[in-house]
Amino acid sequence: MKKSFIAMAVVVMALVFGGCAKVPQVELDATNAAIERAKVAEANVYLQPAFTAIMDSLNVINAEIEANKGKLFKNFNDVKVKLAALEVQANELVVSTDAKKESIKQEVNAVLAELQALAIENAALVENAPKGKEGKAAIEAIKGELTVIDGATAEVTQLLQAGKLLAAQSKAKATYDKALSINQELKAVVEKYNTKRK
Repeated sequence: MKKSFIAMAVVVMALVFGGCAKVPQVELDATNAAIERAKVAEANVYLQPAFTAIMDSLNVINAEIEANKGKLFKNFNDVKVKLAALEVQANELVVSTDAKKESIKQEVNAVLAELQALAIENAALVENAPKGKEGKAAIEAIKGELTVIDGATAEVTQLLQAGKLLAAQSKAKATYDKALSINQELKAVVEKYNTKRK
């Protein structure tokens, strides 16, 4: 009789304490705040796969919390561990996003410096290009393209200053490729012209 009473008391205590396990709201809020910081840092833009993975993990944890709510013996210890790990990942993602942005800024600034050098070289090549009947029309067309490139280079600078780094990166690459193509074309024309004159 005494043993069954003790066993009954243990079961009642387990029901009381097990049933009273609460959703780890503090941990959940901390993790959500860290994810929001990552979003504000634009991790969803610059490190989209990593941000998506964190959101997927949060969805799994939320599903686990909901499933646990319906259980007679609730236990959120595993959920707490997962939330703590996810909070760390989200905080690390903020740092990684800032590093990625800085890397893109440096890359765009390097391309802008190369574009400036190409603009100077292309202007000099235009001056040395043949000025005959056929050459004159081609040179005028190239000058028009160089004006477009100058405008695009200015736009890259504006995008960079506005913090639109991915757009600046994309525009800088396309502009550089175009400027380099014209540079190679001009060099070939000048070289051919100089060879004929010898």
